[in-house]
Amino acid sequence: MQNDLIHLLVIEDEKYDVDRIANTLKPYESRIQIKDVVKNGYDALKCIKTKGEYDVVIMDYQISGGLYGEALIKKIKDLDPTLQILVITKMTINQTDPGFANKLLESGAYWYGTKYPGDIEDFIYQPTDFVLSIMNAYALKQSELAQHKIQRRLDKNINSILSSAPLLGQSPAMQKLQTLIEKFAKPNANVFIIGDSGTGKELIATNIHYKSTRRYEVFLTINCAAIPKDLIESELFGYEKGSFTGANQNKPGLFEQAHGGTLFLDEITELPPSAQAKLLRVIQEGEIAKIGRKKTYYVDVRVIAASNKNVDELLKKKELREDLYYRLNILQIKVPPLKERIGDVPVFVNYFMDYYCEEMGVKPLKVTPKAMKMLEDYSWPGNVRQLKNVVQRMVILANDTEITEDLVDTCMEGTIAIQPEVPEFPNFSTQHILTLKEMDKLFRRKYIEFVQRHSRTDMESAKKLGMAPSNFHRMCKELGIKE
Repeated sequence: MQNDLIHLLVIEDEKYDVDRIANTLKPYESRIQIKDVVKNGYDALKCIKTKGEYDVVIMDYQISGGLYGEALIKKIKDLDPTLQILVITKMTINQTDPGFANKLLESGAYWYGTKYPGDIEDFIYQPTDFVLSIMNAYALKQSELAQHKIQRRLDKNINSILSSAPLLGQSPAMQKLQTLIEKFAKPNANVFIIGDSGTGKELIATNIHYKSTRRYEVFLTINCAAIPKDLIESELFGYEKGSFTGANQNKPGLFEQAHGGTLFLDEITELPPSAQAKLLRVIQEGEIAKIGRKKTYYVDVRVIAASNKNVDELLKKKELREDLYYRLNILQIKVPPLKERIGDVPVFVNYFMDYYCEEMGVKPLKVTPKAMKMLEDYSWPGNVRQLKNVVQRMVILANDTEITEDLVDTCMEGTIAIQPEVPEFPNFSTQHILTLKEMDKLFRRKYIEFVQRHSRTDMESAKKLGMAPSNFHRMCKELGIKE
């Protein structure tokens, strides 16, 4: 960098002032070169747009043309944030005016000084400061360019992570979810995600982190249900060497490791009461009560928590601390089950199909319309995770280029989840006697819903009822089971 040539753009409308700048820089012409001189701000912006080969801009504060001062500085920085700007002015009184200096610096200027006092006509006043400022401005630009290069590389890695964890689907429920994720990513507030198992809560947390201002920092996840209760505190908060038998070295907890970044606590409702109390303190005060450590350790961590449980019931039973829940539930996302966005099933099927075909090195497969209809008609109690497993099974077992109904039927064997016992028929009540027609409709609706619960697809339900699929679909619409 020491021998690099520094290219200057001079914005000055007085020739003798241009000559004064040139005379001042002449002893340093092997290092500093004036590439172009323009008389107004608009020509300067045009040069930067078309040539873009400048390192430092030297500009008079007041020039003709209507665009000058702070307004011109801001426009230059908008075009190239790394371009450093030195301002010179005849207004010597402003040399010691902090307000004037502050306005220039806030606009994006790197340095400013006066052109001359009355008794110096051939050179810029403060020539040493002027030349050193050009050198330092150039060094700053190179540093910022290197930083931008690193940032672009990080952004590329982040984009790669996000592309491997896409938020698929175009259903209204999914579009609403995507909007919430974009909105919740920006603030640093904690987020609570509620959704059934297999709906993609960790995927949502990943997208929130990598779209946030913390995206360049660490993102850690822990499944609170998978850690033994007697180890959860040491995992979260760490411990000091010698604090208990077997503590042979210091162990940083996940909160320490995630300092500056995001920690995703999946199945947080599985935390024991003691861990919930310590977690509340960390969230409230940023203080870690590390096992065996007297000194307080402070962390800055954004917490994203998730649960597949009925949170209201847990709060009533005192199994989840109310104060902890309110600290975590600043922003809330409810993830709809797959059965409520069944229109997204083809999107998931095609995505997972392509993924597994590429992973296994097999030719692309196509799902027949009837086979896809079978997949869409299923309620998917295991949500996206279950669908993903079925698609993987289909790719493994496929013998042809098409996925047929028979193959779907084979691959879905054993996928029916155990349904909770519910009354199949209504209780009779003397308080509200239904007409025979009303009872007939209610009976048919209940019985069809019963058959559906014990069938994988609507086609199978129709077959069990001895009906054509089209007649079955029409009856479901009449009874209000389908829209």
